[in-house]
Amino acid sequence: MKSSFQLFRFIWFTKPPVRSFHRDHQLWAAMTPADFEAINRCDRPLPKSFNFAGDVLDQWSQKEKTGERPANPALWWVNGKGDEVKWSFRELSSLSQKAANVFTKSCGLQRGDRVVVILPRIPEWWLINVACMRAGLVFIPGTIQLTAKDILYRLQASKAKCIVVSEEVAPAVQSIVSECPQLKNKVLVSPHSGNGWLSFQELFQSASEEHSCVETGSQEPMAIYFTSGTTGFPKMAQHSQSSLGIGYALCGRYWLDLKPSDIIWNMSDTGWVKAAIGSVFSSWLRGACVFVHRMAQFDTDTFLDALTTYPITHLCSAPTVYRMLVQKDLKRYKFKKLRHCLTGGEPLNPEVLEQWKEQTGLELYEGYGQTEVGIICANQKGQEIKPGSMGKGVLPYDVQVIDEKGDILPPGKEGDIAIRLKSTRPFCFFSEYVDNPEKTAATIRGDFYVTGDRGLMDSDGYFWFVGRADDVIISSGYRIGPFEVESALIEHPAVVESAVVSSPDPIRGEVVKAFVVLSAPYKSSNPEKLALELQDHVKKSTAPYKYPRKVEFVQELPKTITGKIKRNVLRDQEWGRM
Repeated sequence: MKSSFQLFRFIWFTKPPVRSFHRDHQLWAAMTPADFEAINRCDRPLPKSFNFAGDVLDQWSQKEKTGERPANPALWWVNGKGDEVKWSFRELSSLSQKAANVFTKSCGLQRGDRVVVILPRIPEWWLINVACMRAGLVFIPGTIQLTAKDILYRLQASKAKCIVVSEEVAPAVQSIVSECPQLKNKVLVSPHSGNGWLSFQELFQSASEEHSCVETGSQEPMAIYFTSGTTGFPKMAQHSQSSLGIGYALCGRYWLDLKPSDIIWNMSDTGWVKAAIGSVFSSWLRGACVFVHRMAQFDTDTFLDALTTYPITHLCSAPTVYRMLVQKDLKRYKFKKLRHCLTGGEPLNPEVLEQWKEQTGLELYEGYGQTEVGIICANQKGQEIKPGSMGKGVLPYDVQVIDEKGDILPPGKEGDIAIRLKSTRPFCFFSEYVDNPEKTAATIRGDFYVTGDRGLMDSDGYFWFVGRADDVIISSGYRIGPFEVESALIEHPAVVESAVVSSPDPIRGEVVKAFVVLSAPYKSSNPEKLALELQDHVKKSTAPYKYPRKVEFVQELPKTITGKIKRNVLRDQEWGRM
């Protein structure tokens, strides 16, 4: 496949004109980063209308036009093969207006329509996300590791009218599209055309440069993220224009510690909300540059080469990456500008924090959050870091540890990590689990929103992660629901019953382990070969990152009433708690 760089080479170096904003800016004073922070702290009311593209990105574009800020890159993309793309905010503003016209004019999509976007780390992912914001479309990100079955579920559950994918995903979509009558458009991001597909390249070339940004309501839907749970298939967590577009203003200033002159490299997969936090909203609210490396698969040598070649000031990645990096002799490397390192998505081992600091001289600032509510605890600059702790609760949240009745527990007592709710639901929360009011209501206990994680708070206000209250497995930053893996396993004729739990792992923190009861014809099979066969089967049936890295064949599973209790027993055995 040709480099994505070749797809838009003809426009990436064009200096486009700046178009009009979505409001009459002679009559309306633009909001500043300080305004967004005040709203995020709940010191100011939420504006009636808000659009991140118009109210944030176009404002930086205007400052570039007037010379109030230099035309530093808003996005800096490389692929490790010599190709490079740099877009200023003015260029991003203009190009995203053309892209918005692709969806509204060429595809006929209307405000509120849902668009599934499954793309790797290529500039078009950022361009299309911003285009959706401009047009008032609800974008639904997905990782390129999704299988046909995963994509089918997402398309049917979301009732999306459009899907945008890269070449590697197109065959999977094609195999299930006949089962999605509501899908009106299939858009392919590729230098090659596809039979039955609209070419984003061709549509973009002919699209108008004039687009009026939709004046979306602050609470209007902006994005939907599919998030795994203990039972059933992933839930659709819906976020509003303001929950994502304003709700990360304080995160960008205090946890990420970003300034307009900074360059942040966030390693998150484009399918996860962490990509939105670190590579879109927090960074661009601060006017910083988002650095992206195409890197299809993580490689320590490629990673370290990039970190020594480019003037990256901020690095954010899952603890798994840092665990791999500290295996190297990092003192041999000279990082040009690196000054602030962050991590999240899974617990950070104290040993890795200490090794990273010993080898680089830099602290690791861990943050804790979830798709539904963003970052709620963090180690921030100026605060003492307690190795193993997630840090303190961050504004605007009042984070507590509560018991099963919803009462606050004293320091040192383990309970459920929760956020106190005031008279109204905080605007930076997710809006709801779409079409699932029962699951939405189940997150509330008395005066608190319950995260689903267990932990404790010490006498200094630092939070310590204990584990999931449910069975969700967090491996290398990926959330994996055991039900999805068990459902894939049971499809294989060798499997009578299975139970999937987390298992300790020195690099990934924890991995998926499957306990499997075999059917009679397979009981004499070679266990090593059969384990590989089952692993391959799961990779094909669901997203590959969910496959069980460990498989243990057992005569029977614990005799319990529910799968949850069964998993609890096996998980406790696996982690040596019994």
